Amino acid sequence: MTRPITAGVDGTEESLAGLAWAAREAVRRGRPLRVVHAWRFQTHEAVDAGDAATQERWVRDAVTESVRQVTGRHPALAVTTDVLEGDAVEVLTGAAADAEMLVLGSRGHGRIMGFLVGSVGQQVIVGARRPVAFVRAEDTPSGEVAGREIVVGQQGDPEDSATALEFAFEAAAARGATLRAVRAWTLPPMFAYSPDTLRLMDEAGGLEPYERKSLSDALAPLRERYPQVRVVEQVEMGSAGQVLLSVSGTAQLMVVGRRARRGAVGARIGSVAHGVLHHADCPVAVVPHD
Repeated sequence: MTRPITAGVDGTEESLAGLAWAAREAVRRGRPLRVVHAWRFQTHEAVDAGDAATQERWVRDAVTESVRQVTGRHPALAVTTDVLEGDAVEVLTGAAADAEMLVLGSRGHGRIMGFLVGSVGQQVIVGARRPVAFVRAEDTPSGEVAGREIVVGQQGDPEDSATALEFAFEAAAARGATLRAVRAWTLPPMFAYSPDTLRLMDEAGGLEPYERKSLSDALAPLRERYPQVRVVEQVEMGSAGQVLLSVSGTAQLMVVGRRARRGAVGARIGSVAHGVLHHADCPVAVVPHD
């Protein structure tokens, strides 16, 4: 089965920019585009909101017009649309399950809007088992010009970031872009290291060489699989979120992994993914760990 690139639209400028980005990505990857809109019947005492059938027709007309703009720019692109009644989180999470990736609009630089009002977006990220990309209203094709890199964060052992790294290599290969792999490190208490880790650090000649070797080891199998992708390795001392954000201004896409968890206050994502989503100067793809 060929998984589509799926775009969730809700009529906002952010979601329409996400739709345009998703269409370009579908063309690059040779995949179909699926457009999904989640809606619920709304009643308003102050205005005539029409009955359910009328509201659904309005929604379908709006989605059709949005898709018409995309097909006008990409006439050979195969596009399907689905207007699905139901809870936005459930609809979008379900749509992501069958997608190569789900694309949503995001305002960034503060509260995440559109589909991400309140806890909706966070719940989608937590529930989605496929990558979810977030695109701002001001995104344009010019951001994908030559010289702008795909940036991916790597941390922990090689397997901890394997899915995010593979997604980033695929994106770089599809775009003919350079991949910048970033590993940030700090000085944790020594008791945080296991005896095996301390031994490896000693063999590597210290903490920074150990971090550089860890990044190189994580990249090695993917470099072999994608020999056409030029890779820049960046190891820098500092918090992962701050280091990634420092290079987002020259990136055309930033890729981060996530370990989502549910607690007493609801769904939560890691601090790195949370910070990058809010403040990165480029589209962001959040990739779940296997």
